Amino acid sequence: MAKEKDQNTKDNKNLLICFLWNFSAELKLILMALLVLCTLATLLPFIPSSFSISASELRFCISRIAAPDVVNSTSLAVVNDPGLENGVIKRPLTDKAVVNNGDIKLPVMNNGDTKRLFSGNTIVDNGDVKPKSVLNNGVTKRSFTGYGWAAYTFVLMSAYRGGVNGFAAIGLSSKPLHVYAHPSYRCEWVPLNQSENRVLTDGSRILTDWGYGRVYTTVVVNCTFPATVNSKNSGGTLLLHATTGDADRNVTDSIPVLTESPNSVDFHLYDTNRRREKYDYLYCGSSLYGNLSPQRVREWIAYHARFFGEKSHFVLHDAGGVQEEVLEVLRPWIELGRVTLHDIRDQERYRFDAKWIFFFDVDEFIGIPPNNTISSVMETLEEYSQFTIGQMPMSSQLCFSGDGPARTYRKWGFEKLAYRDVKKVPRRDRKYAVQPRNVFATGVHMSQNLQGKTYHGTGSLIRYFHYHGSISQRREPCRHLFNGTRIMFDNNPYVLDTTMRDVGFAVKTFEIRTIGDRLIRTRQ
Repeated sequence: MAKEKDQNTKDNKNLLICFLWNFSAELKLILMALLVLCTLATLLPFIPSSFSISASELRFCISRIAAPDVVNSTSLAVVNDPGLENGVIKRPLTDKAVVNNGDIKLPVMNNGDTKRLFSGNTIVDNGDVKPKSVLNNGVTKRSFTGYGWAAYTFVLMSAYRGGVNGFAAIGLSSKPLHVYAHPSYRCEWVPLNQSENRVLTDGSRILTDWGYGRVYTTVVVNCTFPATVNSKNSGGTLLLHATTGDADRNVTDSIPVLTESPNSVDFHLYDTNRRREKYDYLYCGSSLYGNLSPQRVREWIAYHARFFGEKSHFVLHDAGGVQEEVLEVLRPWIELGRVTLHDIRDQERYRFDAKWIFFFDVDEFIGIPPNNTISSVMETLEEYSQFTIGQMPMSSQLCFSGDGPARTYRKWGFEKLAYRDVKKVPRRDRKYAVQPRNVFATGVHMSQNLQGKTYHGTGSLIRYFHYHGSISQRREPCRHLFNGTRIMFDNNPYVLDTTMRDVGFAVKTFEIRTIGDRLIRTRQ
């Protein structure tokens, strides 16, 4: 038995030796590779910091490897057109390579017409812009349009005329680009009539809500020209030249952001002596997304339509939250002309339509003290270009059951959610309103780019009641019923606040008189 074990051990050793001998070349190669890697790991800390690859070089290399035959949308474009030779490379308005000392050479067809190509969501054809939009139940859908390479230099959202000689382009841009490089913008007006001179000016960059973005940040570019642009109303295109400011490879993208067709500009709109705003108050809210409660939306729009009065309008942005049931709630108000539902790209046109624009969310309700009106409050704030509105934090689950449980559940949300959080902590969450003609750009909680004064001490004049998260709960909001004026819940103090509860009946009566009883069976 012992001899057999010795024999087996000897055979195993011989087998291992034969295996290693047969693969000796491969083992040498593996050991050599490990040696090289260990050597590099040892020497890497001693390599000078100047030995590096810039972001632009890396971006350039990746783009060349990933798509050697595909050309950037803001660079060359291959045109297959009956009037052109197949495969001929033409340069559209967005071609950065054709910009030379401010001059733009547009592609010209055999018949002398300027050939303009696709640019994101629009087709620019001989000066006319045709939006690529889908009309769905009266809602206009638009999309973002990116310009640049791996991290977009500029993602165009919208552009509009802000005066006889001024424009604004709104979009997103790579935040690291603005942190580590020095991007700049130039604006150029290209007349539709090529016998007229082009005009160039430097763009003023405004970074609104800088602290909110991580990968991308909001950018507003103001273009102020020295004289009236398109004074003959003959049409033209506004180009935005976005430069990365990279020291190693400075790349410029030329972006057509706005086109005016002939006789399309109403210059009287910008005459302060003749202005007549269409609305006194306009609501410009945050994006609607998620699974929203139709009943909470119903309550919100009915309350504020009554609160702001007949000369008010509400612009809502659908980002996926306006499902069919929510749309049914909004449809009566849309038919009355009180609500407009579309993408944020169209919201800027209301700048000259209202005296005041309010910015707050759909789980927040604006309130004023009893025996006051919104008109009287706004008259006292007329001298300010902007004022902020303080928060009244309300519970989204604690309900007052003073009328009995059965009647409580039949009440609207803002009637029964009557307990206010009175914990003594700093509350910096505020919303605001502006006189839009005095504002260059807006933000989430206030504008920091305006002319005129800002007023913060509005606590005794106007405030907003915040039912945090209630809009996205498609169920009965009451989780707990109480009957006291002061309660403690989860170690947090609350007091009974009947400000909103007291106007519930008036709001319901207003809704019935305005749009009838068509929403009476709305579900949570």
